Amino acid sequence: MYTAAVLLPLLGAAIAGLMIAHSRDREAQVVTCGAVGIAAIFSIVILLQVAGDGTPRTIELFTWIDSGELNISWALKFDTLSAVMVFVVTVCATMIHIYSIGYMSHDPSIPRFMAFLNLFTFFMLALVTAENFVQMFFGWEGVGLSSYLLIGFWYDRNKANAASIKAFLVNRIGDFGFVLGIMGVFLLFGTLSFDPVFDAAPAMADRSMKFFGWEFHALTLICLLLFIGAMGKSAQIGLHTWLPDAMEGPTPVSALIHAATMVTAGVFMVARLSPLFEYAPAALTVVVIIGATTAIFAASVGLVQNDIKRVIAYSTCSQLGYMFFAAGVSAYGAAIFHLMTHAFFKALLFLGSGSVIHAMSGEQDMRKMGGLWHRLPWTYALMWIGSLALAGIPFFAGYYSKDIILEAAWGAHSAAGQYAFWLGILAAFMTAFYSWRLLFMTFHGAPRADHHTMEHVHESPPVMLVPLGVLATGAVVAGAVGYYFFVGEGMAVFWGASLKVLEGHNALEAAHHVPTGVALLPTVVAAAGIGLAYVMYIMRPEWPGLVADRLRGLYLFLLNKWYFDELYDRVFVFPAHVIGRGLWKSGDGDLIDGVGPDGIAAATVQLAQRASRLQTGYIYHYAFVMLGGVVAIVTWYLIVRLG
Repeated sequence: MYTAAVLLPLLGAAIAGLMIAHSRDREAQVVTCGAVGIAAIFSIVILLQVAGDGTPRTIELFTWIDSGELNISWALKFDTLSAVMVFVVTVCATMIHIYSIGYMSHDPSIPRFMAFLNLFTFFMLALVTAENFVQMFFGWEGVGLSSYLLIGFWYDRNKANAASIKAFLVNRIGDFGFVLGIMGVFLLFGTLSFDPVFDAAPAMADRSMKFFGWEFHALTLICLLLFIGAMGKSAQIGLHTWLPDAMEGPTPVSALIHAATMVTAGVFMVARLSPLFEYAPAALTVVVIIGATTAIFAASVGLVQNDIKRVIAYSTCSQLGYMFFAAGVSAYGAAIFHLMTHAFFKALLFLGSGSVIHAMSGEQDMRKMGGLWHRLPWTYALMWIGSLALAGIPFFAGYYSKDIILEAAWGAHSAAGQYAFWLGILAAFMTAFYSWRLLFMTFHGAPRADHHTMEHVHESPPVMLVPLGVLATGAVVAGAVGYYFFVGEGMAVFWGASLKVLEGHNALEAAHHVPTGVALLPTVVAAAGIGLAYVMYIMRPEWPGLVADRLRGLYLFLLNKWYFDELYDRVFVFPAHVIGRGLWKSGDGDLIDGVGPDGIAAATVQLAQRASRLQTGYIYHYAFVMLGGVVAIVTWYLIVRLG
């Protein structure tokens, strides 16, 4: 059962792949949905078994690498952390697979799409059940490859191709740091298996190592390098630019990437490696600062986006920031708790937006929507649930997980914790505002679409609405059900040895004893954000335009995403283009080709052209040449004989 939960999606991907050439749409859907659905059922049993008796299980399948001192087995590690991740990944993926049956019903490449979804799910499961760093890196690169295939699924669209390449390249930057971190682990510990490394970590707490000629605290250096990988995969500020462009893929892809799978890999990695990060306090501080900065950055950009999917994408980026600064204050349980609740309500919001896009004949611009609530009542109600959970309104799932993160940041009693708390509060206000801005612009007010589009607006079929209902149930109850185990009184027994927290790193414990004002503040600012959105988009719909005109510079700054793309184009892309073009034209074209094959060919042509001039066709020319030849031979003969 444990092995099947991981390998079934791979089997489904292989079978669906064989159906691509035969266009077996229905068979591919049945196989892939069945594979991931059975894996989801197994994951529930696994979670109950592993978390219930507190006994982790490691299933060794075969020896993978045996080279000198490096011996790596392919093994599946099931502790509470892995079991939670397998549950979240398979349940959300199952709902997304089923939803895709309706959403992609008119696509000509259904088997290929379903095969890619299954393959993505397998690589994510391989990542979260990895027993060693190399196996984790296999899954890590696998989800990167699968995301490239899924984002660029509609390869006949230039924007989709560009977005998939951008995601692939930006993630390679982070992955390079991850690889260096893995090398550092092997250099320091002599092994890449998790358990021996974690057991030896206390003894290595004071060790140092050289990097580029400089002496660094070894575990701090290793953790920072590993965190660079997490920044790329989880779209933290600086390496986030691929995430919004990933919206060019089909909406189920957006839900799969941004809800429970690829973008959460970095958060999982930090939690898995908590026995290392706990002995690298400087690295934890960096995690806090990066996470908090990402939360406020993405929330501020989400305020002004007009593409319905991009608003939710920046929301994902912001919520990942919350998860990271929770991990940075050693509240790993809170980070995974928010990862779990976020998976439900964010997948719900993405698939809900897909239902709107499906009804609007592919339109994604909220400025061309409005007045849809009475035509899409089920989608409207379900997106309300997702938005309430995202905003952290009592007593939806996000209320429990987001509040405990903010309280843990306050309870850390550190400068970085205070930085994260106040930026998190401001981001919570912005989150509530842009969530209800999305709802009001999409579903309320006068219809802004053309008459032809509005005539064809209709509610999604049951195959799309039922998965939304399942995810909405999770968005309502997951927080209340999971609170006791993830961050409450039962967390020590629930997590067991899967998360490591040193004495003195008691932010999560202190979170339960913060002042009442601190505990209430997130709800107050969320209510204020909703109220402001109601005033600006329902009561005074002319105000947003006036504010944008009055604060034109700030508006453009946020609309252009803090100009990160423009900055990278100027600093990296344009110089690389100039250098590349110069090497191509001058180096390759003029020097290598000009002197090499092109030069030799040109010289041969010139020589042949000159030789051809001797062939004039006049007899007296040939006679003259013959006479000259005779004179030359006679002269040579006389010189030789007389010499």
